[in-house]
Amino acid sequence: MNEFLELFGESTKTSLGFFWKSGWAFILGYSISGMIQAFVPKGSLTKHMGKADLESISLSTLFGAASSSCSFAALAAARALIKKGAHFISAVAFMFASTNLVIELGILILIFLGWQFLAAELIGGIVLIVISSILIKVTYPEKWIKEARQKVENEGAELEDEFDWKDRISSKEGWKLVGHKFVNDWKMAWEDILIGFTIAGFIAVLVPNEFWSNLFLVDATGIPSWLIRIENALIAPFVAASTFIGSMGNIPLATVLQSNGVLFAGIMGFIYSDLMVPPLVSINAKYYGWKVALYIAGVMYVSIVITALILSYAFSLFDIIPESIHVITEITQFKIDYTFWLNVVLFLVCGVMVWLNFSYLKDHSMKMIDMEGSGKLKKIIVRSLIVLNLAGLLLFLLT
Repeated sequence: MNEFLELFGESTKTSLGFFWKSGWAFILGYSISGMIQAFVPKGSLTKHMGKADLESISLSTLFGAASSSCSFAALAAARALIKKGAHFISAVAFMFASTNLVIELGILILIFLGWQFLAAELIGGIVLIVISSILIKVTYPEKWIKEARQKVENEGAELEDEFDWKDRISSKEGWKLVGHKFVNDWKMAWEDILIGFTIAGFIAVLVPNEFWSNLFLVDATGIPSWLIRIENALIAPFVAASTFIGSMGNIPLATVLQSNGVLFAGIMGFIYSDLMVPPLVSINAKYYGWKVALYIAGVMYVSIVITALILSYAFSLFDIIPESIHVITEITQFKIDYTFWLNVVLFLVCGVMVWLNFSYLKDHSMKMIDMEGSGKLKKIIVRSLIVLNLAGLLLFLLT
């Protein structure tokens, strides 16, 4: 019993350590994201997304990188793009970009995994979009897409119209909008972050290394290395889907995999698979129907596997694949270092953003948005994990 309580306390400490290590990064990332969303005009971009050409896909990628990193928001925005006439390939490019090329995700990857993974994420994000675009062009299910487009004709929120960014950035109203975007991003993502970080903390402590070694053939003998690399890339998306964690929440768990010797191809495949979790596939089914939702998931899976393998071989060629040197207990330590001071400064920034949001809501007499994906079951899980973390923290402090 004492051993169980000790492990429980250590698991909670690790989970909260993940929060502590990345708290400043989230605030910085979402602050910058809020400014991009508030001050970068996007209305004119949507007029040029109606074709499956280089310009349309490039603009969709740029639009996605300037959007929120929340997976649920990415799906909703992609649906709105399709409603406004964007080509299906452009909408898929937008989804990949908004969950792989945003600044807040990059900061988190840099903190937990290192610069090689950040470089791979950025390069691979472009490769992923190129491969998925080619796959959709080759296999384009015209009848299914036509039916899906008709389905969203009367659905989806309108995207923001054009504006003068110089006027907005120099106005109080513009900065209040930044605070509003900041809080909206948190509102959309905090549940996934909580679930992902808590699961990662408990897995890091409670799941034995042998489990990951067996699953990803880490210590396998007699099997060619190229075959193990392919196995890692093939199985990683299914591991990611089984966690039910979207977007930002899966980076700590990717760190756990990296610390247990999972190959570079497997980790990148895991990170890229945030749009394949069942709740997100279900939302796509609601938007476009199950045939198109499963088609999107299939295209994503094939694209992710190919991209992960390309990155793995390319980074091997240049001898820059990182070794498994991260120790979770060291990453999640609480101490007075740069993380402490960055958290102090950025938590003050967070307070300013919250105040700006309150001012915005007061001026506009409107409620915060309610993103799809926060169903009753998810709310129960989130509340349970909050209680679990509080209980574990108390236990750790008392033992």
